[in-house]
Amino acid sequence: MAKPKIFVIYYSTYGHVHTLAQSVMKGVSKSGDVDVEMYQFAETLPDDVLEKMHAAPKPNVPVIDADKIAEADGVLIGFPTRFGVAPAQVKAFFDATGKLWASGALVGKCAGLFFATGSQHGGQESTAYSFLPHLAHHGMIYVPLGYPSPYMFENDSVIGGSAWGAGTVAGSDGSLQPNYKELDIAEIQGEKFASVVAKLATVSSGNEIAAGGVPEAEAVPKESAVEHNTAVEPAANAKPAAEVAPTNPPAPASKNPIRRLIDKLKNL
Repeated sequence: MAKPKIFVIYYSTYGHVHTLAQSVMKGVSKSGDVDVEMYQFAETLPDDVLEKMHAAPKPNVPVIDADKIAEADGVLIGFPTRFGVAPAQVKAFFDATGKLWASGALVGKCAGLFFATGSQHGGQESTAYSFLPHLAHHGMIYVPLGYPSPYMFENDSVIGGSAWGAGTVAGSDGSLQPNYKELDIAEIQGEKFASVVAKLATVSSGNEIAAGGVPEAEAVPKESAVEHNTAVEPAANAKPAAEVAPTNPPAPASKNPIRRLIDKLKNL
């Protein structure tokens, strides 16, 4: 069976989220149970505007298109806040996913979020919270971070991140870079997220086998009495053929994406 695939997709104006994304990707790769690929969202601002904003040069990371995201079993999405919500570049991408929504292509796929803000009170929770409708309308499974790192309980320094996902505080002028604590939290998020995706993929694979019966390669060959030139005596309490209750074939796997998602969650 092929490994489940995770995409780390981000938008970064000044490089802070790109740095976080690298740590997230490192965490996803740790177990070796999943394959991981990194992409960035397309820029929507013209070059002259980016120059006036003193934006960082774009790294050599492929730009994702709407159809590509359907290939992933899970996506970790990172972006800087814009007044407590996702930036236009990320919204523009999801505005183009109408075809995926209509076909249910993203139903049951996992999604996690990470982010950057200018201050510690500038959207470390609302940036993720306000993005959830995009995931809900696609039927995706939101995987929060929780509090897996002791750094998230410290109050003696400014540390980005929350139960909603990893994060960094860039400062009002963008001069702060992700510190080692923030990068460690991001790595943990990647690792935890990969574990969830791998478990769901295992459950899904088990359901498919159960729905389709024993795979042909694993089927046990039936021995024929004729082949062995032996007679088979009926058991004393055996019912006549007419009285044997017919067995029902296994129920086919549901084609409804919502039904498949519910079946997955029942088996966790």
